[in-house]
Amino acid sequence: MDMTEQLEQTANKLEERVRPQLKAATQRLAVLNKQVSSYIRTNPGKCLLGAIAAGYVIGRVARRR
Repeated sequence: MDMTEQLEQTANKLEERVRPQLKAATQRLAVLNKQVSSYIRTNPGKCLLGAIAAGYVIGRVARRR
């Protein structure tokens, strides 16, 4: 078995291990996205104020550098 075949086998084994983890992470992110979207729809005022506050703080920090 040459080096190319060994690398291909190693890559395939790694893909087999990583694929389920990636799928699970994608599903968790989809659920989180739905939760966040729902929260924003039910609390638009709080979210807007939070975004303004975060922008202000980031702007102040960025201005100091």
